[in-house]
Amino acid sequence: MSFDKLVFAPLSYTGWGALEQLLPEVEKYAPKKILVVTDPTLEKIGLVERVTTPLKKGGYHVTIYTDVVPEPPIETGEKLVSFARTGQFEMVVGLGGGSALDLAKLAAVLAEHEGSVADYLNLTGTKKVEKKGLPKILIPTTSGTGSEVTNISVLSLKSTKDVVTHDYLLADAAILDPELTVSVPAKVTAATGIDALTHAVEAYISVNASPVTDGLALQAIRLIGRSLRKAVHNGNDKKARIDMSNGSFIAGLAFFNAGVAGVHALAYPLGGQFHISHGESNAVLLPYVMGYIRKSCTAKMADILNALGGNSSYLSEEDASYKCVEELERLVKDVGIPSTLAEFDIPESALERLTQDGVQQRRILARSPYPLLEDDIRNIYQSAFNGVVTEPTRR
Repeated sequence: MSFDKLVFAPLSYTGWGALEQLLPEVEKYAPKKILVVTDPTLEKIGLVERVTTPLKKGGYHVTIYTDVVPEPPIETGEKLVSFARTGQFEMVVGLGGGSALDLAKLAAVLAEHEGSVADYLNLTGTKKVEKKGLPKILIPTTSGTGSEVTNISVLSLKSTKDVVTHDYLLADAAILDPELTVSVPAKVTAATGIDALTHAVEAYISVNASPVTDGLALQAIRLIGRSLRKAVHNGNDKKARIDMSNGSFIAGLAFFNAGVAGVHALAYPLGGQFHISHGESNAVLLPYVMGYIRKSCTAKMADILNALGGNSSYLSEEDASYKCVEELERLVKDVGIPSTLAEFDIPESALERLTQDGVQQRRILARSPYPLLEDDIRNIYQSAFNGVVTEPTRR
């Protein structure tokens, strides 16, 4: 008998005004001390107060931790975990983009473990996560990362990235309130939005996809395809913000179960070596990876084209797959993200080092419908540098 195993976060609230559910959720645990992990920008614009004020009024002792940076290096994670271990906290609330949420998950779980964060890394760690850790509530302020519904925490190393992963990193409750995303700048909206789209696209073509994840992924693509441009060009568009919040959430559920593949595998070295944001790293690679593996999933790419608002009914699968790549290129361009590695000031001389780090992402590469070997990865980086989509020469 064949079956699919699906895992979802225990509890999620979605919709405009969902933040009102924070206090009732906290009250379930009655923590004496709460650690709020967020980034300094959100504190400056007053968004953090929207979370901490009701908690303080509820009688809870709140500590705000803002030593959070984009694409956090492992040293940032080590520092936060050390702070969490000595603070006698009984709950962690993560507020922000993927970096803040990933760090909050890490702090909540490893606060009750021994050893360094490095000991628990997927590729090189020697210790295993064994305890659930502190209760954690995650509140995204961007529509893109899916961190609030996944069991991984991503950290930057010297030249690439690695993760700590375990189901204990799943949020006890996730609160997705699109109202919190209205103040997000256009550039961040674009990058995180393409990140969410990439989650959905790669989940749909993944070798681990199932009918359930396919349904989630396609709906996420529909929502993001019709709303991302609007959200970027008018951040106050309420419907677009709601669509993006829901699309990001559903894409997170899809890729958490089906996984991501080649785009993410090759994006990690870009972030690690050149500190390009994760969303932009995915965006610049998305058309080139999809164009390269196109022949392995033409039917699914026709579906993606339709979900993005195109029409494959008058096209062959082959032609529809080409149109899909073109539509992905167009969307990345329309939201203002550079379309080549050269435009990110990455020298051609760096492509070999990127290739060698990309090869190491075996866990992610294994989900690609077209096996990406070292020469394939090298070819894709070269294509992304030149700005010309290519296809493999081997069968």
